[in-house]
Amino acid sequence: MEAGLRDRLQRKGAAPKVGIVHLGPGAFFRAFVAVFTEDAMAARGGDWGILAVSLRSPTARDQLGPQGGTFTAVELGPDGESPRVIGAVARVLVAPEDPGAVVAAMADPAVRIVSLTVTEKGYCHNPATGQLTLDHPDIAHDLAHPDAPTSAPGFVVAGLARRRAEGTPPFTVLSCDNLPSNGALVRGMVLAFARARDPDLAQWIADTVRFPATMVDRITPATTPADVDRLAATLGYRDPGLVVHEPFGQWVIEDDFPQGRPDWDAGGAQFVASVEAHETMKLRCLNGTHSTLAYLGYLAGHETIAEAGADPPFAALCERLWAAEILPTIAQPEGENLPDYCAALLARYRNPAIRHRTWQIAMDGSQKLPQRLLGTIRDNLASGRVPAGLCLAVAGWMRYVGGVDEAGRPIDVRDPLADRLRAASDGADTPEGKVAALLAVDAVFDAALAGDAQFRDAVTVAYRRLVADGARRAVEGYLA
Repeated sequence: MEAGLRDRLQRKGAAPKVGIVHLGPGAFFRAFVAVFTEDAMAARGGDWGILAVSLRSPTARDQLGPQGGTFTAVELGPDGESPRVIGAVARVLVAPEDPGAVVAAMADPAVRIVSLTVTEKGYCHNPATGQLTLDHPDIAHDLAHPDAPTSAPGFVVAGLARRRAEGTPPFTVLSCDNLPSNGALVRGMVLAFARARDPDLAQWIADTVRFPATMVDRITPATTPADVDRLAATLGYRDPGLVVHEPFGQWVIEDDFPQGRPDWDAGGAQFVASVEAHETMKLRCLNGTHSTLAYLGYLAGHETIAEAGADPPFAALCERLWAAEILPTIAQPEGENLPDYCAALLARYRNPAIRHRTWQIAMDGSQKLPQRLLGTIRDNLASGRVPAGLCLAVAGWMRYVGGVDEAGRPIDVRDPLADRLRAASDGADTPEGKVAALLAVDAVFDAALAGDAQFRDAVTVAYRRLVADGARRAVEGYLA
């Protein structure tokens, strides 16, 4: 088996024919989209090879190029590791090096899907309003240089414009990012950009292009040098493109692909008419508690989610949040048992083989909070409930972005608004002042929620407790 894996990593035969262009070939794409696509082609064939496009860094190309696009995906289960080599990626382009080549690839009639995993910030929008940020530097650049774009919306529109000009049917645009209504979101960003560029093009896109929504779920920790060294020691080859992931994977997809699609259901994907109930379940139950554990767990000294999930007060925190504050806001998805789903989440969190760092999950919180926590808080408030646990999570985020942990050590805050958030926190001397200053950041909090007295008071109480007692005792206080 070891020799077979090694031989496959150095691709001997022809790469699969490209049918998909994917923007954002990071770890999640490799451990999720590429794996499902590999399974689909293995089970039922089809020319669905992936041309992966990095919008910024050459890292993915430098890692995968010498290996012909192949890489190792290692499943990390409680009982051990299971490696496999994935060959679904045909090649990798680095967009800044040749944006024209990316646009040309999208215009190829053989390409029937353009998919994306570019994270929240890659859509160049305001998460609080859901609108495209037209003065975003990348968007402004792309409107001035439409044939040499830099942003995901710019590339998608450039590819569609080329296909329209050449009389080629449009590709389907498939967001695989962990965002609510991600199909509607990417459609809105693409149409807003297209309207600013050419209203006739925007109308053609609105009339002809499909943007199916998806719900994605697989924990994919950041690959470490130790992971690469361990593979080399056990299987005899080094793979700088290695990714690691948990055994669980759920992909729910709206089945709306006029030009065809891979049979992703061969790998376990679910095709449905609407993903709304499933994505709400996942964003609130999983991602909401993941972020909660990230901020409060980090502050309490837990390096990983597994450590936090094994700590009884933090496990009880998740269970209380699900039962009292999250599940009451969720409609029943077809085929799901919500209490069982939450119990499975806690088991996944506790998987000791997954070293998913709290610091990693805490990244880009200003982009994540509106989807993961604030919507649930609004629904509770609208139903007459003050969700003290979720407000504690928001206070944990506020304490975290202040940039100093409970021992006075600096926190490496990675967030597109990091400087603005730190300035807001540093500009006040009291918990009340810090909470007020951060609630005034309208890129995160809309005016109605920021102005809600019950919400503001609950977050302030929680922030005071974090400062006075620390995160672990604050969690215990919530449970008391």
